[in-house]
Amino acid sequence: MQFDDDADLDTSEVEDERGSRIPGGRATIGGGIAGLIALVLGLLFGVGPDELGLSSGNPEPAATSSSVSQVEQSCKKGRDANAREDCRLVAVVNSTQDFWREEFTRRGGRYTPASTRFFTGRVNTACGAATSAVGPFYCPADRRVYLDLGFFDDLRTKFGASGGPFGQAYVVAHEYGHHIQNLTGTLQKARGGQPGANSDAVKVELQADCYAGVWAHNATRTPDESTGRPLITTLTDQDIRDGLDAAAAVGDDRIQEKFQGRVTPESWTHGSARQRQQWFYQGYRTGDMARCDTFR
Repeated sequence: MQFDDDADLDTSEVEDERGSRIPGGRATIGGGIAGLIALVLGLLFGVGPDELGLSSGNPEPAATSSSVSQVEQSCKKGRDANAREDCRLVAVVNSTQDFWREEFTRRGGRYTPASTRFFTGRVNTACGAATSAVGPFYCPADRRVYLDLGFFDDLRTKFGASGGPFGQAYVVAHEYGHHIQNLTGTLQKARGGQPGANSDAVKVELQADCYAGVWAHNATRTPDESTGRPLITTLTDQDIRDGLDAAAAVGDDRIQEKFQGRVTPESWTHGSARQRQQWFYQGYRTGDMARCDTFR
C-alpha cells in the first residue's frame, strides 16, 4: 500500500491522546483472567465497552496531555504515511472518509465525519471507560473510532495474522463500516440482541467487513481534496491477502479454538473466519455497498 507523497494529510480527523494521563484514574479492566477474557472479547473488535459490560459505570476524569500530538507534529504529507505507522493510519482515516463522503453525495445523502482517537492504556468514551484490552472499537454515542496502536502487535503475535500495512487498514476501515451503519440506522439492529451464528450481531459485523472491502475497491480511485488525486496510489494483491488474513485471524471460531479449545457457534458475535473473509472480499470484488446486505 502506497500513498501519494505530495498529498496533505488531514490530522484534524485524528485525535492523538497517546501519552496522555487520566488524573486519579483507575484501570477499568483488571489483570489475570478478567483481563484475558476482555482481551479475547475485545480483539474481535467492533464492540464498544458498554456493550461488553466493561465500562466502569462512572466516567473518569478527562485525559490530559502536556504536548502537541505526535501526529500533528509528524504527519504532514503522504510521504510521512509511507514512512510511519501512525501517519499511515491517519492517511487511511482520510482515505476512508474521502470515499464515504463521495459515496453518500453520489447517493443523494450527506456524510457526517467521525474522528479516530489514538490512545495508550485506557480511554474515556461516551460509551464508557475502557482499557486497551477492549481492542479497537467504534462508539456510536460520540461517533468516534478508538484505537491503541499496540493492538496491531497483538493481532500478529497473539492471533497469528501476517500483519502488513493493509491488515491495519482493514481494521480501521471495519470500524468506519460501523460508523456507516450508525448513520444509516443499521447499527441499532445489533443492540441488545442475542449472540449466535445467525444473530443480528454477527450480521452487523459481517456487513462492516463488507463495507471495508467496498472502500478498498475504491481507494485508488477516490480523489483526495488536497490534490484531486487518489491519496492511496497502489494496492497490491499481497495487500488484499493481508486484509483477508487479518479478517480470518479475528473470526469467532479461530479465537474460540485458540483460547477455549473448542468452537461454540451459539456464542458467536462476529462470525467465522471464513465468513469474515467472504464478506470482506464481497465488498472488495463489487465495490458496491448495496451488495453488503448481510441481513437478506
